[in-house]
Formats: sequence, C-alpha cells, structure tokens
Amino acid sequence: MSTNATPTARTKVLLVDDHDLIRKGLRHAFERDRQFEVVGEAATVAEAVRQAGALQPDVVIMDLRLPDGSGLEATRALRKSSNTMGIVVLTMYAGDDQLFGALEAGASAFVPKTAPADEVVAAARHAASAPSAFTAADLAEAMKRRLAPSGPQLSPREGQVLRLLADGMSVAGIAKQLFVSESTAKTHISKLYEKLGAANRAQALMTALRLGLLEAPDAPKF
Repeated sequence: MSTNATPTARTKVLLVDDHDLIRKGLRHAFERDRQFEVVGEAATVAEAVRQAGALQPDVVIMDLRLPDGSGLEATRALRKSSNTMGIVVLTMYAGDDQLFGALEAGASAFVPKTAPADEVVAAARHAASAPSAFTAADLAEAMKRRLAPSGPQLSPREGQVLRLLADGMSVAGIAKQLFVSESTAKTHISKLYEKLGAANRAQALMTALRLGLLEAPDAPKF
C-alpha cells in the first residue's frame, strides 16, 4: 500500500525595498532555498502594509529607508496587526540607533545590507520560527555600548564640589562647607577639572551642563 507524503508548507516571504536590483537579488537568494516562497514585493511603506494585509506572509524583509517613510513605521504597523509575522529589518545604516530602533519597533531580526544573502535567509528562517525573539549579529556588543557609562564618572565628593562651584563658592567657602582644608579643596577641584577636561571654573561648569552632570539654572520642571 503506497502513501502520498504531505508536502511541507513553504514559508511565504514579502520583500520590501525601493531598489529593484536589491529586490531581485533577495528574490534569487530565497528562491534557491526550497523552504521559502516569495509571494510579493513592495517599494513603499504604504505598499508594504497593504500587501502584508492581503498576502499574509510569514516573513517580511523590510528596508529601513523607503520613499514615503521609514521601514520602522511599517514594522510597527505590521507588528501591531500581527504577533506571529516575522519581520527582518534590512539596512545600509547599521548603527546602534538603527539596531535598537528595529528592536523597539518589534522586528524579529536586524541585518545590514553588507551581509551575505545567506545571512538574510538565515534571519528570515529565525523570524519565521521565533518572530518575537529579536536577533542581530552585533546585538551583544551594541548592548554593552548602550549600558556602558558615558562621559566622566564623578565621585560623590567631586559631585559635591561641582555643585558648590556652580553655586559660586570660593575655594575657602568650599573648604568650609566640606570641613576640609583649603589645600584639600584645591585638590578636589583640580581632579574635577581634570576629569572634565577643563582649565577653569567656567569651562568645568559648561562641560558639566553639556554632559548632564548639572541641571541648567531656571530649567523648566515637567
């Protein structure tokens, strides 16, 4: 008795990019893999949203920059309408801001256009199986960069000295306020200037304001 094997359903892919050449290259890459079937193409945000609704693809390959808006806008719209659709953001501008923008928009993966086509296909495979699990080649390093402290790190004492300088206190006044000698106060101020790359009080205060170490006077409170 013979049995007919049930054909495995192929993963439907929608390609979104405003460059014909890139779409053709992506189509060729996906058509080489029997797991995938390219069901449509779009060149704008509006077309992407419309075709995604009509074709119900399993995965959308989304360019970041499109003529009528951002691919992140389209990603947010698609994610709002479906939690199961895989979305791979593809971009020439593969910086940390773009990576985290894709993550926050609800993308499943982030791939630079400089990556080999096989990486895009692999990202699509991931997106199809785990649409809510974000992946990117540089994600771990990008997280380290985002979490790393930026700018000079002041000690509690240096923070006190900075605020007293901002209040216009003299070295003698700072020494009295901190219950230290004037020589010790000068040492604290010197170390503070060194950390801020400043030569005097005015430069130190301007740098501290720019870095957010001090609140601007008369700043509105929200």
